Amino acid sequence: MKLGVIGTGYVGLVAGAGFADFGNDVVCVDIDAARIERLRRGEMPLHEPHLQDLVRSNMQQRRLSFTTDVGEAVRDADVVFIAVGTPSLSDGNADLSQVLAAASAIGHSLNRETVVVTKSTVPVGTADLIRETIERACDRPFAVAANPEFLKEGSAVEDFLRPMRVIVGIGRLGRPITEAEQRARTTMRRLYEPVVRTNDRLIFTDTRSAEMTKYAANAYLATRISFINDIAALCERTGADVEMVRRGMGMDSRIGPKFLFPGIGFGGSCFPKDVRALLATAQRHGMDLPIVSAAYQINERQKTILFDKMVGHFGGLQSLRGRTVAVWGLSFKPETDDIREAPALALIERLHAAGASIRASDPVALHNAARRLEGRAELLVDPYEAARGADALVLCTEWRQYRQPNFRRLRELMAGNGIFDGRNIWDGEQLRELGFRYHAIGRPQPPL
Repeated sequence: MKLGVIGTGYVGLVAGAGFADFGNDVVCVDIDAARIERLRRGEMPLHEPHLQDLVRSNMQQRRLSFTTDVGEAVRDADVVFIAVGTPSLSDGNADLSQVLAAASAIGHSLNRETVVVTKSTVPVGTADLIRETIERACDRPFAVAANPEFLKEGSAVEDFLRPMRVIVGIGRLGRPITEAEQRARTTMRRLYEPVVRTNDRLIFTDTRSAEMTKYAANAYLATRISFINDIAALCERTGADVEMVRRGMGMDSRIGPKFLFPGIGFGGSCFPKDVRALLATAQRHGMDLPIVSAAYQINERQKTILFDKMVGHFGGLQSLRGRTVAVWGLSFKPETDDIREAPALALIERLHAAGASIRASDPVALHNAARRLEGRAELLVDPYEAARGADALVLCTEWRQYRQPNFRRLRELMAGNGIFDGRNIWDGEQLRELGFRYHAIGRPQPPL
């Protein structure tokens, strides 16, 4: 099939390269000419394991190409995917301006019956807005489908090639399916056949149920994270160890161990934005979602927890002034350079405001962080250099190379003895034996 993909961000690039790898001819389009030129040279605008190899391989086989011309991607296409950004507005609603602009451009370029598919995460009812937008631009037959992505940053290529499920929403509940929509179902089943041959994980729904599924899934996972962080706070008050608690909980098959890791809160491009959008959707429909709202509020609180621990460690807010703090990890999670709503950045902002000097390191996110932090932190490739002369070391992102550092070397390099483990991956007993004062999440702090 011939496919068009509007948007070459995280979702569009992975989807475009993945569909090309199945043997389809894919044209990806973006209004950012510099980005398109980089992609044509085989350079990735973002860090994602295995993505560069997938893109370059399919470009060499002439199945994948890049352009700034929407018409080139849409004309003669069997399926066109909308994979543009839907950032949060000030009221929490998703900004659909890029989605509707893409829909309008598609409508002006259609020259045959095409399935227009939303890959972007969009609020319930967006498929109807896309249909209305395209109808104003052309009178050719087409169908609109909602096909939400379920990609995890750091394992997106694997998630796309071997998905746990594929959800395709076509049509509206209570309305007869049109002939074009029936043909769209056939087209989408053919398109996804390579990933569901051995295990049919393709689910057809209506568009609104598909759109809601994406938000509901992310909100539930976010709630699990906030729940264990709430329990972690109670563990600190009661003298329990959240690491033992989460392991005991996770062994229950009804609960399972995933997304039960206490830490400094979730960030990234999905969970915070999608939780806000779901809450805004509920508000528009005259209802509250108290569980989801609490999950968001707990996460915002969690982003301050290490700062509060540091204030206590140094003996008050004023004692942070003039201190040097080393921060390891700036991306919101390992295996990505995405710093959007990363807890590390919230911590750095607070430390800077308190008068501390920050020396930060990250394996891949320094270039993004440099633009965001604007000189408020010294950025260093070598994590040990970041720790040199520091009064405290903070772990914000559990990159593999940070899991077993040379603590004896760190003890010699650092001026102080404060260790703040925001991901509970280090052995507190070992660190205390070396003379560190170890602080974690939800783990009791032994007396000095």
